[in-house]
This record gives sequence, C-alpha cells and structure tokens, in this order.
Amino acid sequence: MAAMPYPTGTIVNDGGHLEIGGCDVIELAREFGTPAYLFAVDEMRDRARAYQRSFAAHTDRFEVLFASKALPVTAAYRLFAEEGLSVDVASGGELTMALKAGFDPAKIYMHGNNKTDAELALAGASGVGHLIVDSFDEIERCERVLAKDQDVLIRVTPGIKPSTHSFIQTGQLDSKFGFGLEDGTAARAIERVLESDRLNLVGLHFHIGSQIFEIEPFRLAVEALGELRGEWCEILDLGGGLGISYGEGDSPPEIEEYVNLKVQAVRDVFGDGVKILIEPGRSLVGTAGVTIYTIGTIKEIPGVRTYVAVDGGMSDNLRPMLYDAKYTAVIADRANDPADTRVTVAGSHCESGDILIRDVDLADPRVGDILLTPATGAYGHSMANNYNGMPRPPVIFCENGEARVVVRRESWDDLLTRDM
Repeated sequence: MAAMPYPTGTIVNDGGHLEIGGCDVIELAREFGTPAYLFAVDEMRDRARAYQRSFAAHTDRFEVLFASKALPVTAAYRLFAEEGLSVDVASGGELTMALKAGFDPAKIYMHGNNKTDAELALAGASGVGHLIVDSFDEIERCERVLAKDQDVLIRVTPGIKPSTHSFIQTGQLDSKFGFGLEDGTAARAIERVLESDRLNLVGLHFHIGSQIFEIEPFRLAVEALGELRGEWCEILDLGGGLGISYGEGDSPPEIEEYVNLKVQAVRDVFGDGVKILIEPGRSLVGTAGVTIYTIGTIKEIPGVRTYVAVDGGMSDNLRPMLYDAKYTAVIADRANDPADTRVTVAGSHCESGDILIRDVDLADPRVGDILLTPATGAYGHSMANNYNGMPRPPVIFCENGEARVVVRRESWDDLLTRDM
C-alpha cells in the first residue's frame, strides 16, 4: 500500500478488495460498470484546506484558485466553492460550469491565450472579477467587446524553464502564453493597459509549468518579475505547478513547503502589501481520483511480453500517449496478493500506441479482474474523448461509504445526439 499513490483513507477490506472513500471498488464496478472514474471526496476537501491553512499561517492576503482544467466537473466546482476557494477558468465552457456550480463571479479568474469575442462578452456580462490578459490582440478585443470597466492581470513569461516535460513547460520565452519578460513585451503590455480607459491593471500572473518537484524555479520567477513592479501591482498570481506522486520513486514537496517558498519569495521581492494567488489543480484532485477497468483479453507473446487489455485506454486517459506519463496499477479484487507477473496494460483502441502502462507487475491478472490505476484524478476526465466511438466514463464521488454519480456514463445513443 505504501508505494501506491492511493487516495487518503484507502484500505484493503476483509475480502481483499480495495475501498475508496469507504466504498468497495469491486461493488462499484458491478453497480456502475467500467471504465469509471472514482474520487475520494475527503481527500479533495483535505487538500483544499491544507492550501488555505498553509497560507493563513503567513498572511490573510491570499486566494487559492481551483485550476479547473484539471477536473471540469460541476460537482467539483461546487465542492471547492463550498471550501471557500476561488477558481481559474480557461474557456467559456469552464466559466459556464463555474457559474452553474455557484461560484461568486468576483472570485472567478479567466485565462486563455485566444479568448473569443463571445467568451469575453460572457465574462463581462457575468461580472467575472479578473481577466488574465495574454496578448496585445486581446487587449484590443477587450476594449471593443467589454461594456464596462474590467480589472485585469497581465500574464508574463518570465524565462524560467522548470524540470518537467517540455509539453507542460509554459514559462519560457518561446511559449504561446503571455508576454515575454526578456524581449520587453511585458513592459510594453503594462504601458498599453495603463493607458486604457476600459481596463484596470491590478497585477501580474505567471505559470511556469506543471508536475514540478523542484520548487526553487518559482522563487526565480518571482525575482524575475520584480523588475516590472509598480504602485498599480496589488495582486501577484503565481500560477500552479506542484507535482503529485504517480508511483514509486515520486517524492513531491508538501503543500506547506510549496506555499512557504512562494510567500517568502513574494515578500523578499515585493514586500507585504501584495495579495498572493496560486492556482492548484493537479495537486487538489490528482491523487483523489482513480480509474477502474475490466480486464478483457490476456495475450502472451513468448519471450517478448504479455499484454493485458482493458475496456478503456486513450479515450479515458490520454496522458501516457500525450506526455509519456507513467502510471502504476493493481488488481483491485486481490489487492494484497503479491505482484509477481510483469505485463503491459493495453487499451482497446485501434492504435499501437494505446498503451496505458508498460512493464508493470500485477498479481496474476485474469480475464474479468478489475484493474485500478491510481492518481488519475487530474486530466483523465477533462481529456476524455470518443475515439473509436467509445462512450466517456462516469465520474463517481465516494464519501463515507456512499457513492454518487456526478457525471453519468455516455451511451452509444449519446454519440448520435449532435448529428444533423
């Protein structure tokens, strides 16, 4: 159990089955089918509270924003709104869900490197508290579309490249996001917005990447932004990026350590008068969620490998194919049995690259077993797709032994609903 990144409170019951949020995983598979995303609600709440406690130990001038692209589910928005968080949205769709879930529009921060006129109009009409401005074109669009004055932050690319996959590095100069610090465009953007009679510049934003374990680059990014500070700067949004454990060998920093570094960096460079914002997503929901599958085919290629095929794959977890993300797995029916059989877990899609986990040790996998992959709470559901006509799985919240479906499973008929 110790090496697996299960949700807090996960146990193996007397029947040898895993329990998530007090719910027997095998019973959930029988009731709701597979694949399915399961979430331990207590862990989501605990992580939100840990962020707020860590900040409150230093200052009362902070906001913790749920980076909702990690899990854009109305029930998740509602949960984090109840916990007092603000929210980061990056599209009109995410904004719609956040509003439907009950977020105060004043606590919504809207991102996006190519916001459309329709999205900007919705943000303005909804009373969104802050827009994070990403380009000179967007400044002009805001001035043309918005019917009233709007508080904005400028997104800066500070020229910092953390140690993470290149596809999820976002703070370097060569990025589709934000205004460059090194080339002077960030300074020009500040001048441009300060001259606007529609936009009210109140702060700066950066996000240097995701799944980061070495947190010193965050300090370097704050120091880099120091050259842009001015009396107008009331808010510093330091983005997200804290990594999580996906398996044995991963040792992410604790939330408290991560928050402490960011708070101290801001104080050292900007003093005590600035409100500090951060945007956790993966570290709020990543290890709270697991995905369950049913094993359908086992194919041994003598002297090469054994493929264990499950009833999902790249339609419900695209990250291994997109980022070469590494996961582990367990046979949930026999969670305490020794993992003594090396296999490769393959999906059901018509792609050779549809491999969820390469070379993982499982407990004597059998056709019909329930296979569970931990730490799929972030970006599994949000990147889910209908490749090969696969209906997307349900999202099930588990708490105190009770399970409730918060996003239903798609049906084959659902695949036809947009046809004309």
